[in-house]
Amino acid sequence: QSTVHELQQKVEQQIKLPPGYFMTYGGAFENLEAAKTRLYVAVPVSLLLIFLLLYFAFGSVKQGLLIYTAIPLSAIGGIFALAIRGIPFSVSAGIGFIALFGVAVLNGIVLVAEFNRLKSEGYKNLKRIVIMGTKVRLRPVLMTAFVASLGFLPMALSHGEGAEVQRPLATVVIGGLLVATFLTLFVLPILYIIFNI
Repeated sequence: QSTVHELQQKVEQQIKLPPGYFMTYGGAFENLEAAKTRLYVAVPVSLLLIFLLLYFAFGSVKQGLLIYTAIPLSAIGGIFALAIRGIPFSVSAGIGFIALFGVAVLNGIVLVAEFNRLKSEGYKNLKRIVIMGTKVRLRPVLMTAFVASLGFLPMALSHGEGAEVQRPLATVVIGGLLVATFLTLFVLPILYIIFNI
């Protein structure tokens, strides 16, 4: 893509077309630009839908936003994973982020639902609720993250046909889940106590 932009700049500087003539860049570059435009719509829409589903599931904007913190935490991991492997951001990486946000939010739901259950059972001490809830849900949260990560591992390591599409997607999901799981188990319980939800 950077090569095409460089070409466009050189063409604009060095070639003067007669009036009524213009140049367009087609093929794979045109497809990439169209896909990027769709992605700019798909990502915000998916994020909005995730929040709406969280609100309807918990009936609380506060708890929805609390679980929503898993999204930036997972994005950090996905961005770092791409940077470490030297893979540029692409459309398939963008799709990987959408998949990653879904799994990361699922981990948040598992934790917060357990905290709420303990609260409804009559526990009052928030620290005790958080410690007990995290202890009970540690295994399901880790299983969700590791199963998804291991499932994407062959794609992340692939070198065959179509690897340039598979690698960014899988890298984002694996890196994002590893970081998001670790941070969710520590950050989300702390936020639960701070906001006294």
